[in-house]
Amino acid sequence: MSTASAMRAYKGHPFFSIGLRPFFLLSAIWAGVSVPIWLAAFSHGGAIDLSWHVHEMLFGYTGGVIVGFLMTAVPNWTGRMPVVGAPLAAMTVLWTVGRLAMLAGAVSPDFTPRIWLSSIDILFLMAMAAMVWREVVVGRNWRNVPVAVMVSVLALSNVGFHLEVGLTGLAPVSTRIALSVVAMMIALIGGRTTPSFTRNWQLKRGGPLPALPDRLDQAVLVLTLVALVSWNVSPESSWAGSLLAAAGLFNLLRLARWKGYATLAEPLVLILHMGYFWLACGLGLIGLAVLAPSVIPQSAGIHALTAGGIGVMTLAVMTRASRGHTGRPLTAGAAGVIIYLMINVAALLRVTGGIWLDAHMPFLIASGTCWSAAFLAFALAYGGMLIGPRPASQR
Repeated sequence: MSTASAMRAYKGHPFFSIGLRPFFLLSAIWAGVSVPIWLAAFSHGGAIDLSWHVHEMLFGYTGGVIVGFLMTAVPNWTGRMPVVGAPLAAMTVLWTVGRLAMLAGAVSPDFTPRIWLSSIDILFLMAMAAMVWREVVVGRNWRNVPVAVMVSVLALSNVGFHLEVGLTGLAPVSTRIALSVVAMMIALIGGRTTPSFTRNWQLKRGGPLPALPDRLDQAVLVLTLVALVSWNVSPESSWAGSLLAAAGLFNLLRLARWKGYATLAEPLVLILHMGYFWLACGLGLIGLAVLAPSVIPQSAGIHALTAGGIGVMTLAVMTRASRGHTGRPLTAGAAGVIIYLMINVAALLRVTGGIWLDAHMPFLIASGTCWSAAFLAFALAYGGMLIGPRPASQR
């Protein structure tokens, strides 16, 4: 039974009929709410520190979106039944409790032993890693073993994050590993979906087709992986910086072959290209920051990858998958265009603030405002379709 067929056969509440429904909606709300919480604390010296912000953006928000995507996509890859109903509700509760635990620990760090709060948070990604491995192995879907490996590394880096913070208050090693995993996921999965969806759209309208996957795509993926591993092994070395800069450049070349310029008529397709563009920029800027730190601050590259690559690509996937899996037309509409504009402006402002240090705070606030507006706009525009049933004509 396909994922779509299983959704139609499910008789419970629509909200728990497929993984993307609860995780896309709740992750978007959390992304829109948590950034103002951190900005308020950062501006006024509150108890919430940078480690909480980094963790909740990387493992809370991004982890939630990845789980929602994989719980929807993996059944299609493996041909097995999706997780629906009570098990999906249990995973949703586990993610939500994790967010509340991390917030409680940040607001009142001495109220509850950190080990208990960390354990609650750790369970979510560990459970997801086990679930992906089960589906890949039982379904004999060996092509997606790399995805299972990446989810496992992400879960383990979350464990490392808590250990590092407990020892030093910061978690640079675990953060780099997690960022590298998410960047590689975008390069791998985004590198499949972006040209595939572009091809499907262009075939309907007779437009120019993106290049088919070939050895260049494989070479770029290998280069990206080697560059990210090098960054983790020796983050300040010139060879790591050179490899990252090269990875950024070759990912731009890979993106150009998909003919994104011809998708201007449909923002729902164009935004996938924009998300991949930010990934390439992030890799390149991080590399340049290693090679010339006095010219390009590391913050600019990190936020090109996070606010840009992760923020834009996740919203691109969330809007498209939400519409497709709830029986809506695959077109962005006015709400989608507004969401895409705000998230790209947020990324641009954040990167600019990272470079123009004299105006860092105004850019930070402006970027955070646009970021929150983009995700809350998604929750408002897409909340109804994620919570409610499919249109009668699509049941």
